[in-house]
Amino acid sequence: MTGATDAGEGKGNDMTHSPSPESATSPSMTRRAALVAGAAVAALPVSVQAGQRRGADPRVQTTAGPVIGVRQATVSVFKGLRYGAPTKRFQPPERPTPWRDPVRAIDFGGACPQKGSEPNQSEDCLFLNVWTPKADAARRPVMVYIHGGAYATGSGSHPLYDGTRLAERSDVVVVTLNHRLNVFGYAYLARLAPGFEDSGNVGQLDLILALQWVRDNIAAFGGDPDRVMLFGQSGGGAKIATLMATPAAQGLFHRAATLSGQQVTASGPINATTRATAWLKALGLPPERAAEAATLPVERLLEAQTTEDPILGFGGLYFGPVLDFRTLPRHPFYPDAAPMGRSIPMIIGNTREETLGFMGDDPRNQGLTWDSLVGRLTPGVMRIDITPEAVVAAYRRMHPDWSPDQVLIAATTAGRSWRGAVIEAEERAKAGAPAWVYQLDFPGTMPSGRRGAFHTADIPLVFNTIDVADSRMDGPGAQAVSDAMRQAFVALARDGDPNHLGLPRWDRYDLPRRQTLLFDVAPRMADDPRGDERAFFSAIPYIQPGT
Repeated sequence: MTGATDAGEGKGNDMTHSPSPESATSPSMTRRAALVAGAAVAALPVSVQAGQRRGADPRVQTTAGPVIGVRQATVSVFKGLRYGAPTKRFQPPERPTPWRDPVRAIDFGGACPQKGSEPNQSEDCLFLNVWTPKADAARRPVMVYIHGGAYATGSGSHPLYDGTRLAERSDVVVVTLNHRLNVFGYAYLARLAPGFEDSGNVGQLDLILALQWVRDNIAAFGGDPDRVMLFGQSGGGAKIATLMATPAAQGLFHRAATLSGQQVTASGPINATTRATAWLKALGLPPERAAEAATLPVERLLEAQTTEDPILGFGGLYFGPVLDFRTLPRHPFYPDAAPMGRSIPMIIGNTREETLGFMGDDPRNQGLTWDSLVGRLTPGVMRIDITPEAVVAAYRRMHPDWSPDQVLIAATTAGRSWRGAVIEAEERAKAGAPAWVYQLDFPGTMPSGRRGAFHTADIPLVFNTIDVADSRMDGPGAQAVSDAMRQAFVALARDGDPNHLGLPRWDRYDLPRRQTLLFDVAPRMADDPRGDERAFFSAIPYIQPGT
């Protein structure tokens, strides 16, 4: 991992550099001849540039400069396209410096520094990737994926997010991207040091800059800038929900789909300041020296964020979007669905056993008894203010045939992961805003062999990457479920309505019916599935973790 002054990892993607010998300009040409030839090609229509010879690697002129991708069978792929300049720590992003010589876009760009094993980490991380059937003038729907990782980890280069099949089988343009995360994207220093007024939301501002790039450039890649859909899983869905309440994002996207990712409320500015202060203390900095965090090595900044969260009382420090009244003037879904997002058609989805993905292979959660279950339903697991005894009693009454293991997964899913999605769907229904709600029932297989529809299970189904090693979506029917989900998301991107011939009629979610599509080998509609669990937890105030 690089330090604060070393952003060298990813220089191969720095589009301000001169091209390598692999670039479209032959190294044997004189510089003047190269410039003339480059200008002549740039003057051609994009569709002509992309297809100067059959099977040629595609060339596109972006607003910042020419780029050359790779033609892979029926799809043109551009990786590591720079949409922002190298970042200035805790400051809003800036557009890249334009370049003149064509740049090979063949490698993924750097990922934001983070804990874990994500490769190619660098603070210079404002890159995106494009998969398109052809860089022509077809104006296809555009599907922009925002990765998950709870605002803390991840990148747009994971094999599960490969856009090849989605682009070639559905005739759409797919975009994935990287942006600033954790302390680099969301450490709120505005109340502690002058000059850092936007620091709590620069990760969101990165996303807005990426969407501006899409608006300005995607037509050259065969996409329609007036039909841009955002879709994202977990933290990616939460980022999308937040953008739906962000004025600067208005008009940059036209449909939205969230997979197990919701953001009812953002972090309040006082809580965000308390977290930043705890982080600074772990760095050995008093609040009056907060500005010095902009000069410290990356490793120290990341290690300090592992200190216990002073608001939640468990886990490491939460860094996510902040109600700063600059970038974000209100909560996304409190006290209602943000008005600016109501006209955007939206899919809201979750998986039936969300927390199986976090807890299913934990040895402490195997072979539970009713007595030991009480000890496992801690505040850090439930994330709401309720006694474990009350939860156990309610489930034994509602589902007397369930085991303690089943109750653990069901209760933590319904009370913690699913709860925010229910609130978002209900608030949109109250406002008359279009929302189609799904629950994934089709199971995958955990490393332990336990099966269920766990958190992340819907990602490979939508991307049709079910054969990727990390997918774990195997068994008969997986391809059929993938086709149904993929086509629904594409239909929303294309027409603003997810219905297609492979589904039963998918009605919009309204009250009191709460219509929900259950995705399985044989998809079906249900009114208010798990209604008993929903009603039980609706009596408990919901505070979004991180708020």
